[in-house]
Amino acid sequence: MIAIATYAAAALAEIAGCFAVWAWWRGGASAMWLLPGMASLAAFGWLLALSPAEFAGRAYAAYGGVYVAASLVWLWAVEGARPDRWDLAGAALVLAGAGVILFAPRGA
Repeated sequence: MIAIATYAAAALAEIAGCFAVWAWWRGGASAMWLLPGMASLAAFGWLLALSPAEFAGRAYAAYGGVYVAASLVWLWAVEGARPDRWDLAGAALVLAGAGVILFAPRGA
């Protein structure tokens, strides 16, 4: 459960940081949006480094599934666009893959 919470927090930090850049670059928001955006992206890097995975590449691969699902939550909660059945099916697939990568028993 700690791994899931860590990945969820990392996803929120990454999406918020990237959204701040998006809002400034494409949405016409003030450049001041970049300050919390950069802090959020730094928090993302720190949180992802807390992953229980033994190798960074495996941590990043497992995180990818959580990122996809969290992005769809952001789409709905922040941007007001409801994910469709294909979005949900794709998120289920990548979350299953992330679970296999992160929680598979590994031999010596």
